[in-house]
Amino acid sequence: MEPEKIKYLEFIQDIITRMNTNSFQIKTWTVTIVAAFLGLFASTKNNYFILLAIIPTLIFWFLDTYYLTQERRFRGLFNEACGVTDNINNLTLFQIRPDLYKGKKYSYFNVFKSVTIATLYFSIILILIILFFIF
Repeated sequence: MEPEKIKYLEFIQDIITRMNTNSFQIKTWTVTIVAAFLGLFASTKNNYFILLAIIPTLIFWFLDTYYLTQERRFRGLFNEACGVTDNINNLTLFQIRPDLYKGKKYSYFNVFKSVTIATLYFSIILILIILFFIF
């Protein structure tokens, strides 16, 4: 493989790694903020802190979905640049166009309800709702 193509693939892989890191950090922030709201609830016994924790969870769910959608699109770009998939977009060397990858696999809603995303955020929200009605 030519050195230019290897460098092109490295650029794409670096972007994928960055999107993955952002996604992980969003999950970390979600757990931290929810834990902080639960700590406030424990100290004040005010149930509304439990409900308030749902708001940042939803916001981070949407944000995490955005980053995972972008990551999947860049993976599609990477696969096409490698020759793993058919060259359907006629990419030229060093062309970075994740917007070309649309459809079911790359759609925002499909990622929003994916197992990796929905399980975590839906579970947190469900636990918060259960805690609200228990206490």
